[in-house]
Amino acid sequence: MSIINNPIHDPRQNNILAALKKEEYERILPYLELIEMPLGWKLSEAGDHVKFIHFPTKGIVSLIYVLEDGSSSETAIVGNEGMIGISIYMGGESMPSSTEVQCAGFAYRLSRKILKQEFALGGQLQKLALLYTQALIAQTSQTAVCNRHHGIEQQLCRWLLMSVDRLHDNEVKITQELIANLLGVRRESVTDVAGKLQKYGMIARSRGRITVLDRPKLMKHVCECYDTVIKEYERLLPLIKK
Repeated sequence: MSIINNPIHDPRQNNILAALKKEEYERILPYLELIEMPLGWKLSEAGDHVKFIHFPTKGIVSLIYVLEDGSSSETAIVGNEGMIGISIYMGGESMPSSTEVQCAGFAYRLSRKILKQEFALGGQLQKLALLYTQALIAQTSQTAVCNRHHGIEQQLCRWLLMSVDRLHDNEVKITQELIANLLGVRRESVTDVAGKLQKYGMIARSRGRITVLDRPKLMKHVCECYDTVIKEYERLLPLIKK
């Protein structure tokens, strides 16, 4: 992670910051720090006392739960629609999951102190943050159901669609081995399913990247979990720009 200063970047590339009223946005703007999020960087480990709330503007951050035997599974993903570090304002101070960058990008961070000052004012940031947290809980719950009841093909379709939505691009730079780790399945299973999707013309694979070629066809193969999460975000956060 590194702090940078670049006029190309704008905090309002994050949808929650963009939805703030002018007065609230301008009040926190001097305290927002732009940081780079390199691939594999862990914003926090399980149990960490979180010091910053992060508002991604580009890239994807995964919430990952790791078991004692070292196996892991992704419980949710966050892009520029959301924020990382909800334990700061939920009162628990830490989370049992870690947060790790799966697609490199950028974020603006705000200190715990400033965030709590804003929450004490009871303004729009507080309202949006709490509604976003409910949407994130919905995603986490639906992911658990999907992983238990749906096949790897449907899970992979869901993951790809959720990823390209957050990247605003049809290409995801990620290895099949890493996808397998995130889904909590064998790499060979992901390879087989990805090969099938490529055969049907839905995706194209190259070393370290997957490109969605036919989104409508991919939508026909995905389970209802994808649509359920999308509708819940739209219901809870109708003012957030798409």
